[in-house]
Amino acid sequence: MKELNKIWLDGEFVNWQSSKIHILNHSLHYGSAVFEGIRAYKTKKGSAIFRLPEHIDRLFYSASCMGMKIPFSKEEIREAILKLVKINKEDKCYIRPLVFFGYGKMGLNPKGALVKTAIINWPWGAYLGEGKPIRTVISKYTRPHPKSTIMNAKISGTYSNSILASLEAQKAKVEEAILLDFQGFIAEGPGENIFMVKNRKIFTPPKGTILPGITRDSVIKIAKNYKISVEEKKITTQEIKTADEVFFTGTAVEICPIGKIDKTIINKGEIGEITKKIKNTYQKIVCGEEKKYLEWLTFV
Repeated sequence: MKELNKIWLDGEFVNWQSSKIHILNHSLHYGSAVFEGIRAYKTKKGSAIFRLPEHIDRLFYSASCMGMKIPFSKEEIREAILKLVKINKEDKCYIRPLVFFGYGKMGLNPKGALVKTAIINWPWGAYLGEGKPIRTVISKYTRPHPKSTIMNAKISGTYSNSILASLEAQKAKVEEAILLDFQGFIAEGPGENIFMVKNRKIFTPPKGTILPGITRDSVIKIAKNYKISVEEKKITTQEIKTADEVFFTGTAVEICPIGKIDKTIINKGEIGEITKKIKNTYQKIVCGEEKKYLEWLTFV
């Protein structure tokens, strides 16, 4: 990881190497942090952050789910993000706001632990690369039952499930895993939402057993603007393996075509027509080249 100049920590810009936390931070032991993944892109008008208000709204929602009161307003977090990108002089970067229970309390009840807030940014390319469609495996791990956690909040502890699936994919020598929900239907990737195309119609798993991503929402809106049908429905493993196209979406992964699921080749291992159209449009949007979507960008 490339080290940059500053990190924003509890209202102050501190040197990258000075951002230390105590070993007894509650969230380090119990996974009680919440976070966001945001991207800034280089445009002709300078750096622009994609759908920043939506990410900040979700950060505050996730914090409320964990009983955290962030000691800063949404506007203060917004300004801190913009200033950090300017200070570190990285027009194209990944941005990680993190809210966590700090030092002061051990045990599962975090009451008494300080609520700490940090924002970090660094240069990071597409998470799964930008080359040919990736290979995947259906994971033996399933997404948590929706009554066992809050699926639409980004809680760090929940990601232990994602880590196990990612390690499984690594062991299988493929790029990523696909997880099923508790009923055996397709859910999502470890850090991505999933879509399939069949007969020029797009399908994606419904909310309830997934983290409904901001990129997912963007793709649905883009497709509908192209008059492409989008349906949220339960998808079986058999259905997705016989799809014409399959792709992942997410802030880190952006739009990533899938060319193989287990031993099944999708679309001859090539990116599909609709996936390519949405991927190209998405890249134009984040780079400020689509006027009708400029409202999704916050310029630094």
